[in-house]
Amino acid sequence: MPLDNVSYNSYNTPIMISGHNLSKTYGEQVLFESADLNIGPGEHIGLVGRNGHGKTTLFRMLTGRESPDTGTINVPKGYRIGYLDQQLSFKCVTVLEEACRGLPVHEKNDTWKAEKILSGLGFAEEDMRLPIKGFSGGFQVRLALAKVLVSAPDLLLLDEPTNFLDIISIRWLESFLKTWRGELMVISHDRGFMDSVVDHILGIHRRRMRKMRGKTRDYYAQIARDEEVYEKHRLNEEKKREQMREHINRFRAKARHARGIQSHIKSLGKMQKRSKLDKVRDLSFSFNASPFGAKTLMKVSGLTFSYGGASPYVIEGLNFSVDKSDKICIAGKNGKGKTTLMRLLAGALSPVNGQIKEHHGVIKAYFEQSNTAALDDSRSVEEELAAASRGVSRTEVRNICGAMMFSGNTALKKVGVLSGGEKCRLMLGKLLLAPSNLLLLDEPTHHLDMQACQSMIDAVSGFDGAALIVTHDEYFLRQVATKIIAFKEKGVVVFPGRYDEFLEQEGWDDADGGSLKADKGLKREKDAREKSPKEARRRRAEARELRAKLLKPLEKKISVLEKAVERSEERRNELNDLLVEASESGDAVSISELSRELSELAGRTDGLYDELEELMKEHEKALSRIADSR
Repeated sequence: MPLDNVSYNSYNTPIMISGHNLSKTYGEQVLFESADLNIGPGEHIGLVGRNGHGKTTLFRMLTGRESPDTGTINVPKGYRIGYLDQQLSFKCVTVLEEACRGLPVHEKNDTWKAEKILSGLGFAEEDMRLPIKGFSGGFQVRLALAKVLVSAPDLLLLDEPTNFLDIISIRWLESFLKTWRGELMVISHDRGFMDSVVDHILGIHRRRMRKMRGKTRDYYAQIARDEEVYEKHRLNEEKKREQMREHINRFRAKARHARGIQSHIKSLGKMQKRSKLDKVRDLSFSFNASPFGAKTLMKVSGLTFSYGGASPYVIEGLNFSVDKSDKICIAGKNGKGKTTLMRLLAGALSPVNGQIKEHHGVIKAYFEQSNTAALDDSRSVEEELAAASRGVSRTEVRNICGAMMFSGNTALKKVGVLSGGEKCRLMLGKLLLAPSNLLLLDEPTHHLDMQACQSMIDAVSGFDGAALIVTHDEYFLRQVATKIIAFKEKGVVVFPGRYDEFLEQEGWDDADGGSLKADKGLKREKDAREKSPKEARRRRAEARELRAKLLKPLEKKISVLEKAVERSEERRNELNDLLVEASESGDAVSISELSRELSELAGRTDGLYDELEELMKEHEKALSRIADSR
């Protein structure tokens, strides 16, 4: 039986929320136009797109905080949407009291549910009875997130939920969201986090919305394939138009060709022209490496520090070395000393005991996430970059502006009007102006979108020098780290290997449920986790089987078709050359035969392109089936 107040698609499958013909514009910036979306029962959707392309705006439209310029959004009556509002507002005194405000009316006495979520998000048991005003802004955001999670809405909207979480809390949130029974939409620059909790991707790309089953890699691969096919179609059609125009111009004045020429003119007028796809700008950069001949840049021995100068110490007896090709990632709970270590290595703090010995040839570049106050609000972006390095030419400054996506007039924007993400890119640009051989990067991906995060991963991995990076992003850790400095509950561990090796041999203190001791359902969750490796292996085996059965035959057909298209295009070029020769010699018989063959070839080539496009669609469906099996 159809449900009241719920839309249905053509397959009679319920759609919890639908949007049709949605458009939204701010001034001259069009975020999306004529866009459609739907959210089905139990779907976990990752919302992707570049910064400024409308992801947060779409969330605000779904909650009624903003309205589309055109189109409608349909939400069932009584359907509850939970959204983490960036404008924090608390009415209770203590953390636990405020979190309990989110509990549904029939669960008001189930304070253990609020305690469980607060614990998972990093609040100690004693923290829950403390006044909210004593906590940092980051922990206040965590409290607001806890209040949304405990409210158990039908649809949960999370906009960058990992921004103020450490790696332990992120891993807890992943586990929590995987078992979320309602609908979920997530915006996150953390690709690993998103892929772990979603089963669909909704992308805002070229002012349109597109939803597909699968993970981020499936979505971006499909977009790339579709745009490649589109561009081949466009170039093929452009060639056909040009050939027809040449043919018309060559034979327009010859009476015996008049009927054929008129036919060509009509055909040319009916041909639809595909627009060339605009180049989508990506953050693209590389760090300027200064040569370094020795093996070791820095040695840290017995490093000890506390802000009061005495015990208890934030860092105690830490030893490690930094070799010239090391990429050392620093991770762990917030408040344990990660940023303090970076400031010690940068020279902004002095140790209580121990030594930091640097080679005399070390040139450091330090990116401090919280240091946007050092920017001059009265300067333009270009002026701020120029002031960072007096010896750099304006051309070089402009090149850095372009690399940081401040091209054209945007380089003239005042620093004071920039967003947090833009200021982050500006500070990164200042870092690129001077050569270095030791990068110190404190959460460099915090304000970047997913594509920009990948650019950062590529730049750090390709840097011809050493780097120490504070990060909570497990995808970043897996891609970059050659060593790990882990701030764990029982102290700091220096692990000489990659992140997966660290997880296998060391692991996190709280990754197996240590931070969930307040959870009365811990045993059930632990039992489920213990079964999950076997289930994961089974699902991976199914995915491999489906890939062999579905994908490989399709990819083989696609390869054969692409080669056939290439041969057709080569033959078309040969025929055009022969037609020119026949026209110049006045060989009417050859002209007629070549024109007929060229026309037939054009029809066959169009058919090949259409067949290729259909295969690409089948390929996307196959990817969706494989994603389901995972």
